[in-house]
Amino acid sequence: MTSTSTSADAFAGQGDNILRPRPRKPLHTQVSQLSHDANGDSDHANGTGATSVTGVSSGRSTPIPSDAPPSIQSLSTARKQVRAEQRRRIFPTIEFASRVSHFDPNSDYRDFHGFFNLFWIGLAIMAITTCLRNIKDTGYPLRVQIWGLFTVKLWHLAIADFLMVATTAVSLPLHKVFRAAPAGGVLTWAKGGMAIQSIYQAIWLAVWIVIPFWLEWTWTAQVFLLLHTMVLLMKMHSYSFYMGHLSETEKRLRALDDPATASKAPAYLYPTPENPLGTVASPKQRAVEAAAEASSKETEEISTPNEDEEITQLREDLARELTSPMGNITYPANLTWANYLDYLCCPTLCYEIEYPRTAAIDWQNLLSKVLAVFGCIFLLTVISEEFILPALTDASIRLDPTLRAAAGDSGPLTALEALLVLAETISWLLFPFMLTFLLVFLVIFEYVLGAFAEITHFADRHFYSDWWNSTDWMEFSREWNVPVYNFLRRHVYSASRPHVGKANATVITFLISAVGHEIVMACITKKLRGYGFICQMLQLPIVMLQKTELVRGKKTLNNVCFWCSMILGLSLICSLYVLV
Repeated sequence: MTSTSTSADAFAGQGDNILRPRPRKPLHTQVSQLSHDANGDSDHANGTGATSVTGVSSGRSTPIPSDAPPSIQSLSTARKQVRAEQRRRIFPTIEFASRVSHFDPNSDYRDFHGFFNLFWIGLAIMAITTCLRNIKDTGYPLRVQIWGLFTVKLWHLAIADFLMVATTAVSLPLHKVFRAAPAGGVLTWAKGGMAIQSIYQAIWLAVWIVIPFWLEWTWTAQVFLLLHTMVLLMKMHSYSFYMGHLSETEKRLRALDDPATASKAPAYLYPTPENPLGTVASPKQRAVEAAAEASSKETEEISTPNEDEEITQLREDLARELTSPMGNITYPANLTWANYLDYLCCPTLCYEIEYPRTAAIDWQNLLSKVLAVFGCIFLLTVISEEFILPALTDASIRLDPTLRAAAGDSGPLTALEALLVLAETISWLLFPFMLTFLLVFLVIFEYVLGAFAEITHFADRHFYSDWWNSTDWMEFSREWNVPVYNFLRRHVYSASRPHVGKANATVITFLISAVGHEIVMACITKKLRGYGFICQMLQLPIVMLQKTELVRGKKTLNNVCFWCSMILGLSLICSLYVLV
């Protein structure tokens, strides 16, 4: 007799008999089981294929012979009793089983789109309430302290941003010069090209950081230009250094046409998720290692390749390096203006010869993302004007002796009173900055990058992972901002690790990231304090502490600590930069 299956079995855990919620609603398992048992047993016993959803006999089942064995007769009697009992029930059947809740960590349920909608509804309620309060107090739905800043010197911003983007294109003609230089010449990438490009990038960054100060822009325009400057700097660096690497690879491949004078040094394989340590791609070494691995299983002699085989393998390695991972484009076919402009528009900071593409633009998705960008900006402005700016203004008045005297308060604050004012301001900013953080995340990584991905047919939409489940800052840095993480891992960590080792490369990566964040904060607040730099570098000892046996593996505790430090850190840094 074949055993029957129920819907409860389909949702059961791996041998623990616990039902885990899934995105689809399960069938009513008890009714399903009764119907399966009634029909399945009847079918197996009688040899028919009749089924009944309700479990009640259709009246056409084969009767049990009078001379049937006692086992068959007892099963038939049991089925009749169950069906009769089901018909006699007055209260509906309630199923109770061992199962977990949807929020349980062991649940298989992952669809929380309703909470995402609730988040937006809550923000809409906040915006409507704020507008109604402003109409009551001032007669206007919105304040004008920040809204008016968006239109100040708008044409200056547009022209400067266009020139900033245009000046990054110098990397393409420079690279053509480096590629055309003879091997071993001064203007090759390995000799002087890298230095020329690095000097140009440093001058370029300094110019576009100074221009907003020189033109006395508002902080809103300065924030936009500065963030765009940082993005374009990383794009320009990735393009020029990767293309420089390809130009040197091409020169080595052409030199192998005359093996007698060419360098036979193996290619270096940079660290990847599959090859985290990074190795020298020596053909001889690979052959020896492969033969050694084979001999451990099957005793055979290790045969090393001859020189011709090494050269052939090296040619293959270099040629593969010049070809895109998808195999459709080979360097230098990508040395075009169209390719460079496409790279500037693609939502990535790491240049590749070729990217995966979608077949067509989803215009409905694109329109929704564009509208969401303006919606997020509107909400960010409302939060800043209604909750952040008033708290900072009030704290500034209470801490500044001159403003206190103008307001009628005499005498300076004591150190304890100043600390109390700072603590109160931080507490008032906790919730607004949490909303600001979430909205900035959505507007950048979901809507802006998603919109550019639709426009450019860019198929890889992995701009973030589930950073909200992070248990330490190292995990957060990997999952919160995937484009920047990929850039730092490729052009900082992987480039420095062969020279300084893993630990020092990690410190250098955090150091450069912290310097970048400090530059942003210094330009926005026009104060060089180092608070952001210190807070970011403190992440390293915190990560080391979280790897100890005392707290390692306690995901809920570490995630709560992560969120507390994140929310507190944002309001703390803002208060320190503005008030201190």
